[in-house]
Amino acid sequence: MAGVANPTAWRSVREAALSQVSSESEGAVFSVLGTRALLLYRVEETERRRRRAVGAEGLDSIPALECLLGLPVPVGSLPDQAEVRDLPRGAVEWDTALVTRRAVRPLAVDLAVVRAAGWRTALERAGRFAPFCRRAVLLDEVPHARLGEILVEAGFYGIGVLVNEPDKIRIALEPEAYRPPRHTAAAWHFVEELYGRLA
Repeated sequence: MAGVANPTAWRSVREAALSQVSSESEGAVFSVLGTRALLLYRVEETERRRRRAVGAEGLDSIPALECLLGLPVPVGSLPDQAEVRDLPRGAVEWDTALVTRRAVRPLAVDLAVVRAAGWRTALERAGRFAPFCRRAVLLDEVPHARLGEILVEAGFYGIGVLVNEPDKIRIALEPEAYRPPRHTAAAWHFVEELYGRLA
């Protein structure tokens, strides 16, 4: 289940991170990957409409997603037609010559923001999102003498640092861009799980 982010905190984080995310991003707090995080995401409306129109079933299986990533293929070259025939409704389209994947990722996560009592804990938790999106930590208190150390360590891992100041949230370090080395079933499964929880 996703929770609506505190509107004031959400606006503050979104305004602070605006250069990092799409202006169309929405935000929700999720308990995911063993922590609570504010996720800034965009629903892929074309895919949402396609899924509704065809009555698509949920894609909640990593083996099914792995199979989908291998498509399209000629019908005659399928080693195991049963595997493809068992895919959830609406995921593929068959014709006499070709099996084509129709399903795509239903949303994109632009940024995960993790808040924790200690900065090291926050960095460790934000690091869990590395395979999926940009990451940042939101720190309520930053010991001035340790700020340099925090920024160096966060920068090493590509994690941004947001500081909750009395009048605003300040970006002390921008998060590194998210560049997945390849598309994986695990990353697709991550967004499918979030999409299912938003519905």
